[in-house]
Amino acid sequence: MASKHQADYDVIGIGAGFAGLGLIHYIKEAGLSIKVFDRATDIGGTWTWNRYPGAATDSEGFYYCLTFSKEILQEWSWSQRYPGWEETHRYLHFVAEKCDMWPHIQLETEIVSAQFQEGSGLWLVTTGNGDTVTCKYFVSAMGMISEPNVPNIQGKDDFNGPCFHSSRWPQEGLDYAGKRVGIIGTGATTVQMLPEMAKTAASVTAFQRTPNFVMPAVQKPMTPEWEKDIKDNYDKIIETCRNHVFGMCFNSPVGRNLADTPPDEVQRILEEQWPKGSFAFVFETFDDLLTSADSNKAVADFICNKIRQKVDDPVVAELLCPEGYPLFAKRPPLDHGYFEAYNRDNVNLVDISGKGALVEITESGVRTTDGHHDFDIIVLATGFKAYTGSPEAVAITGRGGATLTEKWKSQSPSIMGVCVADFPNLFLITGPQAPFANLPTSIEQNIMWITDCIKSMESQGYDVCAPKLAAEEEWVAHTAEIHGQTLMAEGHKVNSWMMGANIENKDPRVLIYFGGANVYYDKLRESVDNGFPELEFERLA
Repeated sequence: MASKHQADYDVIGIGAGFAGLGLIHYIKEAGLSIKVFDRATDIGGTWTWNRYPGAATDSEGFYYCLTFSKEILQEWSWSQRYPGWEETHRYLHFVAEKCDMWPHIQLETEIVSAQFQEGSGLWLVTTGNGDTVTCKYFVSAMGMISEPNVPNIQGKDDFNGPCFHSSRWPQEGLDYAGKRVGIIGTGATTVQMLPEMAKTAASVTAFQRTPNFVMPAVQKPMTPEWEKDIKDNYDKIIETCRNHVFGMCFNSPVGRNLADTPPDEVQRILEEQWPKGSFAFVFETFDDLLTSADSNKAVADFICNKIRQKVDDPVVAELLCPEGYPLFAKRPPLDHGYFEAYNRDNVNLVDISGKGALVEITESGVRTTDGHHDFDIIVLATGFKAYTGSPEAVAITGRGGATLTEKWKSQSPSIMGVCVADFPNLFLITGPQAPFANLPTSIEQNIMWITDCIKSMESQGYDVCAPKLAAEEEWVAHTAEIHGQTLMAEGHKVNSWMMGANIENKDPRVLIYFGGANVYYDKLRESVDNGFPELEFERLA
């Protein structure tokens, strides 16, 4: 039964990356109309914007992918364990072309506002050039880490050379060979970028506030034998990801705790797992690393010892060793030669955590309290406004004139990260208080819930689904309770983006559901099976 009020599209989505393409597939399959807008010049989302040297996935490519088409899973071939941005970008083009998605995509179109219309139950969506379009269901597919966090550094507009956020890498490319490069920030982006730039730059200087627990990636090419094994077992791989605590293809839990294991056996297990690379180092070793401070510290000490073995200068090595916070309080990156890069004569590390604080960017470089550093190029690798930044960048107004930005001022409540009270017919894909997990896995699970909800409404003739405030309050309390039981609750101490603690003028808050991605996916299915008890459905006159 169709809505009484005619919209231009049944569904409008913002963002043409993994989430936007997945949304197109499932909504098309449901027989509904959809248009996905993106301000970029191409599809890809994160993998269009992030074109810095060394940009690659931290999940292995064979499960960092959409799984709705068995044909695509069999036809597409990955070249290596962790695909670079170019390869992931080509993959998304392959998906879009194979599934005839291009007619449903409009690029180079920024959405600046979306307003819920009380009388019609529709969303009025406005583009940057003033055009308007309406839809019954409005979906944010903008991604949890896509809105750049650009700190308010004095003088950043005065620099004479290129100065930009790493996720806004010049699309035409950047010639940094023989140039002096300054990188502000040492998170996952710099871990990937610095070793690559150091190969040809005159010098690369990283300004570090907080060191990271960085684990080995161990990149390797895809072999015919490995690819055959993957493709022969894709059903099992998908099932493993769906039932894993972080949505990944790992055999965990492993059924042992570090606290109950003799010290020599602990060392044997860690040494055995370390050379294999990937997040398997934490997921396939011990099950108590996120809940036991002592177990966590034992592994943290192990990682720091590995850092010391890789870095020749003991002073630099100690600066690169995290201390004062547990493993996973910040998101740990994977290493493709990051620590070894500091052994090069043209790579420097500047500690800005204490007395050597960053003061300003000048016309010719960066000034700290310890002196001035001259650069030709400055890259702001300062992270993202995680989970909430992208939806807040659009003026989204719900019932009663409330905006999403106002709603999320002191905390960021939602129901399962997919909908928000006072914002009817608005859906989020991996919004705040969803799990931090292998993103394509979570994206598809979210889209399936959203599509099932929409199909249920359409079949029963409902015009509006209003998320219940009581259900939202219950989810917020549940998420906070679980968060408090893990060591990730200490993330606010080290400006972790996983708690929004990297954002100036904003209080840290619980942004992630840590009860297990598999448990979360089960809750989504329970919601569908029980008729979406978190929502109140309405028919308009």
